[in-house]
Amino acid sequence: IKLPVDSLVMRLVEIIRSIPGLLLLLAIMALIKSPSLIYVILIIGFIRWTSITTFLRSELLRIRELEYIQAAKVLGFSNWRIIFKHALPNAITPVLITITFGIASAVLLEAFLSFLGIGIPVENVTWGSLLNTARHNYSAWWMAVFPGFAIFITVTTLNLIGDGLEKAMSES
Repeated sequence: IKLPVDSLVMRLVEIIRSIPGLLLLLAIMALIKSPSLIYVILIIGFIRWTSITTFLRSELLRIRELEYIQAAKVLGFSNWRIIFKHALPNAITPVLITITFGIASAVLLEAFLSFLGIGIPVENVTWGSLLNTARHNYSAWWMAVFPGFAIFITVTTLNLIGDGLEKAMSES
């Protein structure tokens, strides 16, 4: 039996993308009885995997038409061997660039959720929860500056890594 895996996965991606991310995130968090860091990570991953999947699919469709894939087909290699030995290793490198930008956006999303007090329990200290605490205590300026600076440095570093990977890929 052949399943149209590509069509099924892309329809699932379209369904998840059709629901606003924040609304989906809040709905899932409302269903969880005891929120924790693991749940927040899994939910952010569930919401953000669609962009990486779409980019990986487009890379694989581009690679599918290249000469070495055609040569592997002519040599009689199985589809699984062509996918895992030839196509995926060549498609993963450009996807790493997207993944670094995705990690940066996940850090921002977690800080946003912690700032709102959603997801991670109050007893766990995060950059977003520190910013929320600083909102109520104006005289403690350091409670806003240092976590905000840490978020800024982390996100900027991840974006610079992504830019560096992109430049290295374009040079080779």
